[in-house]
Parts: sequence; structure tokens; C-alpha cells
Amino acid sequence: MHTLATLCHSRHASLFTSIAMACLWTFFASAHVVGYLQGGDWSYLLFCAAETLAALFFIVRSAPVSVSTDAGDWLLAIGATFAPFLLSPADIAIWPGARYLLALGSLLQIAGLLSLNRSFGLVAAQREIKTGGAYRVVRHPLYASYLISLSGYLLANTSPVNGVVYVLAMLMLVARLLREERFLSSDVRYRVYMRQVKYRLLPFIF
Repeated sequence: MHTLATLCHSRHASLFTSIAMACLWTFFASAHVVGYLQGGDWSYLLFCAAETLAALFFIVRSAPVSVSTDAGDWLLAIGATFAPFLLSPADIAIWPGARYLLALGSLLQIAGLLSLNRSFGLVAAQREIKTGGAYRVVRHPLYASYLISLSGYLLANTSPVNGVVYVLAMLMLVARLLREERFLSSDVRYRVYMRQVKYRLLPFIF
């Protein structure tokens, strides 16, 4: 536990994670820029823009007051964050119009990131609690945007690999969300926020 706690606060570990994310993003972005150039699907560019903004905020994130040292939290956070980078354009689409769903999710992701600003992080941590903007609607607007955009992506780019990545990403997202709230609820201010905003991802549903 002490070793993991030290690693969590290590600048070298943070730098390594940032570099790893940058490398994965480069391959991801390249594939989708090529997909846009070949097929003219503008939703790829919007998706890349949203992920680029997330990467930038991750790099300039504020230092947390405390961070989870639970190995499960870290594995879920890393898996859920990096899984979408394994998605790739496909020639088959169950619903071609789902590109608009992908675009909507990407725009919501951008809105969530702008609301969160430098409080963005990879794993559950005590930072400034954001309650404005998209956070007035659901407690996890970023995760909600991932649900929408990744669903749209799979419907518009249907392949076995994308299907497996999607299922794994969604399972990790929900598990990550629940574990994150368990960690954050140790702060009385977050418990107050949970009472004020009742829904996690989808209003009136969950």
C-alpha cells in the first residue's frame, strides 16, 4: 500500500502516464485522420478533438489533495481511459446516421471537460468539487458523453474488435464510476453534491 501511495504521487509516474497517453493518442488520431481523408466522415475529427482536449487537461491537471491508492481503482481508470484508443474505423455500419450520435457525445465531452477544467484526473482523487455547467445535470457528464459517443461510434463503425472494445469499455466505465463515488463520498461536500444532483449518467434513469 505504501509503495502504491508513493507511486501515485510520483512525478515520474505521472510523466510516464502522460507520455503513454500521448503515444496511444497519436496512433488513435492518425487512424481517424486517415479515415476522414479517405471517407470524408467529419465526426472522426470531432471525436479526435474531444480526445485531444481530454489529453491536454490531463497534462495540466491540478494536484489532488488525496488520491486513491486502491490497485483496482487504478487498473479500472487506466483500462477505461485507454480502451477507446483501440477503436478503429470500419467499413460496416449498423446505423450510418450514428455519426451524429458520435458528434453529440463528443460535444458533450468537450462541455464536460470545460466545466471540469484543471480538476480533470485519471483516477479517483480529491480535487476541487465542480458543480457548475454540465455538472448541474448529472454527476459524471464526462462518463455520460463517453457512453453516447462510444455507442454512436460502434453503430457507425461496426466490427468484432470494436464490439469487444465497446463492451469492455462500458463495463470498466460503470465499475470505475461506482468505485470513484465510493472514494469521493468520504468528503462531506461531495455527499451534499450527491443529494443535490441525483443522477450519475442519464437523467431520470441512472
